[in-house]
Formats: sequence, C-alpha cells, structure tokens
Amino acid sequence: MGYMEIAMNLFFIPVSRARRFLPLLALFVASAALAEAGIQVPTVQIQARSVSSGFELDGVIQPVKQSTVSAQASGRIVTLAVKAGDRVRAGQLLATIDDREAQVGVQASRAQVAQSDAELRNAQVNLERTRDLQAKGFVSKAALDQAETQFKGAQAGRDQAGAGARQSALSQGFTRVMAPYDGWVLETLVNAGDLAVPGKPILTVYAPMPLRAVVQLPASRADVARGANEVEVQVPGEQGQMQWVHPVSRSAMPSADPVSQTIEWRLELLPKSVQYLLPGQQVRVRFVGGQASRMVVPQAAVLRRGELTAVYVASDRGFSLRAVRLGSDHGDEGVEVLAGLVAGERVALDPVKAGLAGARAAGDAANR
Repeated sequence: MGYMEIAMNLFFIPVSRARRFLPLLALFVASAALAEAGIQVPTVQIQARSVSSGFELDGVIQPVKQSTVSAQASGRIVTLAVKAGDRVRAGQLLATIDDREAQVGVQASRAQVAQSDAELRNAQVNLERTRDLQAKGFVSKAALDQAETQFKGAQAGRDQAGAGARQSALSQGFTRVMAPYDGWVLETLVNAGDLAVPGKPILTVYAPMPLRAVVQLPASRADVARGANEVEVQVPGEQGQMQWVHPVSRSAMPSADPVSQTIEWRLELLPKSVQYLLPGQQVRVRFVGGQASRMVVPQAAVLRRGELTAVYVASDRGFSLRAVRLGSDHGDEGVEVLAGLVAGERVALDPVKAGLAGARAAGDAANR
C-alpha cells in the first residue's frame, strides 16, 4: 500500500476517531513528500590513509593516596563519627573504641610511676646518708657500694615505670581513630557496636588529588607498549568535550597477574587534566606507535545504537545499512574501520537522512 492510498483511507475514518490519526497522517504526508522530492545525502569515499598506529585499552581512574584505616586497639566501637561521602581533615576524629580497659592500664601505670618515685627518693636519701657515714669512718666501703647499687636499681625502676606509663597512654590513644590526611571517606566497613580488634578495617579514605589511570595491559603486548612513542589518556574537558592528555609519569608493575596474564600500568595525571573525573570512572588509554595505513571513516558517518555501530553505504538503489567493527579513535581524523567496509565504497555523512525513504547519494539523482 502506497503513501497516497494510506492517506486516502484515513479520510474515511469517523470524525470522532480522526484526531488520533492526525500525527500519523502528517508523518505519512511528510514522508511521501520527501520520497517524491528525493533526499540528497553527501557521501565520502573510504580509502586507506596514514594514521598513528597503536592500540587502545580501557583504564580506571584511581586515587594515588588511598588508605584502609584499621583498628589498633581491642574493644567495642562506641561511635562512628563519619559516613561514606564525608570530607575529612587530617587528624579529624573518625571513630572511638571503648577505652575502659585502656584507662585501667593508664591508672595502673601511674600508680607504678608513683611507687617507683618513692623508691627512688628513698634510695637517694639512703645513698647520701651512707656517703656521709663512710666519710666519717662509721661504715665500710662495701656498705657504700651497696647503697649506690640500690640507687641505680631505683633509677632503672623509675625509667621502666615511665616507659610503661607512656605505653599505656599510647594504647589509650589508639582507641581514637583519626584521619591520616585530608580527603574523603570512600566507604565505612563497620557500625557502632561492632567489635574492633587490631588490624580489622574500619573505613577507607582517599585524597581527591592526585589521580592516576590504571590499565591492565595484556602481557603479549608488553613489548609494544614499552616501545610506544606516546601514551595518552582520554579525559573529559570543558563542556563535556573529550580530549587526549599525556600522563606526568608512567610505571609498569614488575610482575604479571597469573590468572589474567596482564601487567598493571599506572599513569599519573596532572590535577587540571582530571578535574572532571572521579575515582572509579572508566577512561580510554592509547599507546601510540609509528604510522600505519588504515581505513578511516568520519565520526559523523557512524550510526551508534547501543553496542551496534553501522554506516549507510551508497549504491545505485540508495543506501543500505551495514554493521562495521571500529578500531582506534583518531579524533578529527576519524575512527578506524577494522571490518565491514571495502576501500572505494562511499558512506553517508548524515546517517539519519540516509535512513529515510528515497534517500540518494548526492549526484546520483539520475538513478532514482
């Protein structure tokens, strides 16, 4: 059934129902008019051209400074002062652990210090008395040596008690969990009332800057990556436009993952380059080599629908939609076509118009 036949049939619909079909009628009339007039779509001929060789991989943004803060004392968690997403300052209180046991230890240490002080004073008085008596000849030299030995033992006991007091105070300080640096709370791993033991993770914090891109590179491409002329990371810029930036430094881990057979590469980025990124976001990492001959198609010619990438290929009968497999993105130069096209074919630069009925390649009007 043609466009005009459908339009004629719509005129015989009762008036009460006709309003429902007015948009459909307008669409049919417009499509019929475009089909009669013919749509001229500009095209471009696909040819192999010289582009930068290399390959691209997906990477993940990670903070350079990220820490899992763990407990250093035993006890119940009394308070958890922060939650995920909170900003914290260095030295800020994050959580408190029940310190009653630590307080008992501090009190016992203070009592031990007081006792050792008394013993030291007594030993000192005894030493001074013995020296005076020995000088007058009332006691032997052995008695003086014994008094000096008792005094030195009292001094050692006083030092030991002082060290115990400092250790008890330090243990009590461990019941107050502090932020190690300025940053953000990524996640909390416990709740108030949970039991804390030394080494148990409490929360994770990270510093917002600097950031780095981490990419898992297949071990089979390790030599190619090391020989790359440049390594670039694609990041969003102002107004959401994507741009390629160079990392400040790059480093490859000295070992490969035994399961995935990949090598981790870490690419540290300038703060101004990653101001629109957050940890966990995905980015593209490009290892640029020399020059190679590749078929390249303009970005405007690619039709993207979810995971599908396709182009409209021109022929004598109009345009046909053809799926293609794309490779590296070269920005203004276009994107590589790995499969689906042959050199010399022409593709539509406007895939939306090319999909309309009656669309023809510009200059092919005689073939309609």
